[in-house]
Amino acid sequence: MYDLMVIGAGPGGYEAAAYAAKHFGKKVVLFEKQELGGTCLNVGCIPTKTFMRSIKSLEECEDAKTYGITVEGTAKLDMAAVQARKQKVVSQLVKGVTAMEKGAGVEVVKATAKIVGVGKIEADGKLYEGANILIATGSVPACPPIPGLRDNPLVLDSTGILALDKLPKALVVIGGGVIGLEFANFFHSAGTDVTIVEMMPKIAPVVDDELGQQLHKELVRSGIKINLNCKVVKIEGSTLFYLDPDGKEQQVTGDYVLNSTGRRAILPEGIEALKMDTTRKGIVTDDFGKTSVAGIWACGDVTGRCLLAHAATREGIVAVNNMFGVKDRMSYKAIPSVIFTHPEVAQVGATEQELKAKGIAYRKVVQPMAMAGRFIVDYAGKNGTVKVLVSEKYGQILGVHAIGGCAGEFIGAASTWVANEMTVDTVLRTIFPHPTVSESIREAVIHA
Repeated sequence: MYDLMVIGAGPGGYEAAAYAAKHFGKKVVLFEKQELGGTCLNVGCIPTKTFMRSIKSLEECEDAKTYGITVEGTAKLDMAAVQARKQKVVSQLVKGVTAMEKGAGVEVVKATAKIVGVGKIEADGKLYEGANILIATGSVPACPPIPGLRDNPLVLDSTGILALDKLPKALVVIGGGVIGLEFANFFHSAGTDVTIVEMMPKIAPVVDDELGQQLHKELVRSGIKINLNCKVVKIEGSTLFYLDPDGKEQQVTGDYVLNSTGRRAILPEGIEALKMDTTRKGIVTDDFGKTSVAGIWACGDVTGRCLLAHAATREGIVAVNNMFGVKDRMSYKAIPSVIFTHPEVAQVGATEQELKAKGIAYRKVVQPMAMAGRFIVDYAGKNGTVKVLVSEKYGQILGVHAIGGCAGEFIGAASTWVANEMTVDTVLRTIFPHPTVSESIREAVIHA
């Protein structure tokens, strides 16, 4: 009899399993039908970041003269070598997760888990029983009903495109969200002709409008073609047909079409019989991680609440705390997010459009990152901006948004400010190391 049975070994599942076993001393079993680490580690966050790191090195070679370095010849990206490094990084991290679970005393079962009743799971022909079940089965790329999209070898999703060992000459990207933008940036920087087709009036819809517009300009300036307000109607081979803003049919052809239209939850086998509350987004949970069925909890992408690895980890910990008697609650107001394009875009808290929609009085400060000397040192000729939103009534930090080099590395500090409703006066007591790019957010707060 187990205290906790976890289905899915992504960031939400494997962290929760180890935490329950090590922190609470509970007997835990973790089911995973593929590799430990889930989508994020194996075919998501980590692989795409190894790709982007390679592009950063390529860009550094191209910009070397700016920093007094002479490079002979032309730097080129070797896709096969990039793939080899990606796999090496992934393998190393999977081993790390495996060691974490072993060290915590978690039993790992490499098999598909089927829920056969409350507190009962069947896997590889064996019945497992436990007091609690945590569903952390994650998500997979969505496949909208576009004619020619499904079962087309020239249409790739985010998993398929990560396996390419040769650079395409041209790539058409459906969707201007985080996934589409990161891949568009990578392949364009590597020499591929890239076209994005987005049905919304802007790219990166979750990003603060002002910074989203800056990102759009930077990507277009680099040479990426972006078509907004365009509806995809069909795909024939690697040719995508769409309606432009005037309703006229247009077409664009690439070596491949990348489907980056979002993700959908993976519900575990057997869930239908439980009559659990679900929506089109996934399993319904409350802020404590509970589902509508007693003894069954859920975290991560399968809930559809916040499709970010670090959110899944926190949701899993919250669920474990509550199931074992420690009161805890999930808050979604201060979850940082990063788009790992060049330049990076990072944000936490409310956007300006959200504050306007809610009628919340605020004041804002927009400052160039070049206010911090380190930005000029490290990002010669590049642009960067920091935006801080402050409550007019109480003076607390409501949102922090940044676009520019290493923005994702310092947004964590701003997460603390927003989560704890810290005021400008309190934040200004924080001492930032000098010289760092992180000083740019302090400079913005000073003027708030």
